[in-house]
Amino acid sequence: MEPWAALELASTIRHDGEGGVTDELDTVQGLKRWIHQQRAVLDGHAPEGEGVVDEELRARVVDVRRAVRALFARAVSPVRPSPPDAHRLMPAEQAVARLNTAAALVPVVPQLVWPLQGPPSAHLSATRDDPHALLIAALARAAVDFLGGPQRERLRACTAPRCVRYFVQSHGRQEWCKPSCGNRARAARHYDRHHRTPDGPPAPP
Repeated sequence: MEPWAALELASTIRHDGEGGVTDELDTVQGLKRWIHQQRAVLDGHAPEGEGVVDEELRARVVDVRRAVRALFARAVSPVRPSPPDAHRLMPAEQAVARLNTAAALVPVVPQLVWPLQGPPSAHLSATRDDPHALLIAALARAAVDFLGGPQRERLRACTAPRCVRYFVQSHGRQEWCKPSCGNRARAARHYDRHHRTPDGPPAPP
């Protein structure tokens, strides 16, 4: 699974478009939708079969997400983290232990693949059949790879009004996760400059 799966998991908490925040994983059906949408990113670790995605799996995925978002908050420090859960993040030491425990759920061994036509290649293969453990371990390992790799240095929390996403900077001055957030931030700054009272905060519109 690609390290970027960790960013996709963290982004399941997002702005709802109306001034609030929504959690894409707040129900089993929401988790099913997310897994379906992220099949390419999950790279073969998506659970298959009726009834496999259940409340137990949802709770475990959310637990991994809590650890990921806590460590994302640490990674962007001293800049403020994404606001929705910043006031109730688990301690960083606990988050590290949670990820490492989850990543160790499924043994991974190297496997040689050598087709009749073409060169050989080595792959890492999980050796456990529990579909819950396969997904949880894969998500945790993606987070370990992400946080232990160079992309951690470019991780930022979007500063646009109402946005709650983390993103990886594509250039050094990038402040927002997408152009629409940049437009909203510039509009807010323009409003602030032209409606600020001499002695205090901006005047109401």
